[in-house]
This record gives sequence, structure tokens and C-alpha cells, in this order.
Amino acid sequence: AGFIKSPLSQKRLTQDSVELYCEAIGTPIPEIQWWFEGNEPNETYAQLWDGARQDRVRINATYNLHSTSTISITNLTGDDSGTYECRASNDPDRNHLSKSPKVKWIRSQANVFVIERPEIKAQVTGDSGKLVLTCNVTGQHLPIQGHEWMRGDKVLQTDADASAFTSYTIEGKMEEHSGVYECVYKTNPAIRGHLNISVPPQVTAYKKSEHGNEGDTGVLVCKCSSFPAVTSWVWYKHGQEPIINGSGRYIIKSSGNKTELRILKLNIEEDTGDYHCNATNAYGQGSATVSLRVRSRLAALWPFLGIVAEVLVLVTIIFIYEKRRKPDEVLDDDDGGSAPLKSNATNHKDKNVRQRNAN
Repeated sequence: AGFIKSPLSQKRLTQDSVELYCEAIGTPIPEIQWWFEGNEPNETYAQLWDGARQDRVRINATYNLHSTSTISITNLTGDDSGTYECRASNDPDRNHLSKSPKVKWIRSQANVFVIERPEIKAQVTGDSGKLVLTCNVTGQHLPIQGHEWMRGDKVLQTDADASAFTSYTIEGKMEEHSGVYECVYKTNPAIRGHLNISVPPQVTAYKKSEHGNEGDTGVLVCKCSSFPAVTSWVWYKHGQEPIINGSGRYIIKSSGNKTELRILKLNIEEDTGDYHCNATNAYGQGSATVSLRVRSRLAALWPFLGIVAEVLVLVTIIFIYEKRRKPDEVLDDDDGGSAPLKSNATNHKDKNVRQRNAN
């Protein structure tokens, strides 16, 4: 057996988690075990297993072409500091109780240093339309090389100040900027403080007005992006009792900060009106209104039927016009044919008159 990847030494704070990775190859595929030796003088190596240390230890291993194993420890304490050893062997007698393996276990070590987490005093204050977020590390702490302010994965502000105090200012109201913020101290390992801007639910309708055809399914949607998350959603029609999921033609699907009301087989008389979605969290309630308009199933055909009617009217007008114009054209042709005859008769008459005068 031989190692492809060995675990790496790491520094962590108390209450953090740590993960060590080990990978080995060999024929046959070797087995991987994890062992630990603490920093106490008389402490010796002891094997770790999945679920050890009050279920804070998790070991995941795969044996496909080669061996891989990961050990993770959550909610670290000072007692978790020490040397972690990844052992690999493919000797058939490696786990025999009475026989010594011919090929000894190969070993790879990593040290984990768990440092006491310093206390961070964090608070949010409002001042003249602004929100001021502050963090201050109290007591002894690691050397600071700067700060970052974050919201989720987004970095809002960064600096290279070595001070234990840091602040971040937000323009606007709390309702517009609720969420979880972090002040990150650039130390090794990093120190993080958390601040929550918590408000009642700020509910908005996906569409303030929805339209549906009679007999189809109507879908009304409301959402809430404020913090903390919504704990319960309630739908009701204006002037009526709350709608119960699964009752009649109503289906309600709610998940976190979004809720959806489906109305099956829409009815013009019963379903048209205003619907309200009400959200509740630990800080209060909020609601929004959606207007539903139900159209006749034939409503979609009216534009097409209007176009067809216009075409029919136009064709009828053209037909009548052509019909009335045709007799006039025939009359004009007859008049044109008789004109030369009258002209010839006149010419002959004049010729006869001239001939008599000559004689």
C-alpha cells in the first residue's frame, strides 16, 4: 500500500469543525483507519470510529480502484487538539487478533490545533435613516491583518486595518436590508462574528393581478425575502374564512419564503375577487393582495371572431360594389357601338345634299 494524498495540519477555533482527507493505493485495495494521540504526556494512540466523541466524529470511506477516507469533527473543543494518523494496509492478517501482519501499517500524520475562540461583541444601531453594524473583539486575540464585511457569499466591505473594532454602514431602513451579516477578522484561523437584522415578513405578490380562463387552474403566488424566514403562510379570500389546503378546489404549497395557491376548475362567479396571502415569523406578520379575474372560455376567441367578422364585412362590400358596377359597364358598351351608326347616317345625308346641288 502507498499514499496518494495525506492529511494536512490545520488550525481551528473552538466550536468550528475540521476535515482531514487520506487516499491510498495498492493491490489488493488497502483498508484505511484513523487514530488519534492527544497532547497529554501519558496519552497514547487510540483508534477513532464513526460516531465517536458523542457523535461529533464522522468517517466516510470508499474502496473503488483505490481507498479514500475522510474524517470530520464538529463543534471542536480544546481536547480535540492533537495528532491524527491515517493508517493503510492490505495485509490479509492486518486485523487478526493473534497474528502479527507481515506487512506493517503505513502511516501519515497531521496535527490539529484548536484555539480558544475570542469573544466578539456585535450590535446593530439605527441613526438618521442609516444602519450601523459594529464588531469588537474583546480579550486576547490572534494578530489581525484586516477585516471583511459579508452578506452570504458577497463581500460588502474590506480593509487592512489591524484594529479590534470594525463597522459597516447601510443606507436605508431595516425592512430593506434584513438578513444575516458577518464581520470577518483576517486572522489565522479567521474569526467571524454574526449580526442579524430581523424584521416582520415583507410580503409581495408575484403578480398583483392574475387572469385565468373558466375551467382552467388558477395559480396565485406570494413571496417574502426578508429575515427571519416565514414560519407559516395563510391564504384567504376577501371577507371569508382562511382557505384550508385540500378543501374543495384549493391546493396550497408553501416552502420557506414562498407560497402558492392553486384553484382548480375556475368558476367565473365563485372565484373572481381579491385573495390575501398572510405570512408570520418570530417578529410579526405581513400580507399582500392578489386580484383574480376569471374569463369565459370563449373570451380568447373574441379577437379571432372579430377579425373574421371584419373580413366578411369587407368581402360583402366588395361583392356588392362589383355587382352594382357591372350593369353600368354593359350600358356604356352599347352606347359606344351606336355612335358610329348615327355618324354614318349623317354623313350619307350630307353627301346626297351635296350631289343634288352639283346637278
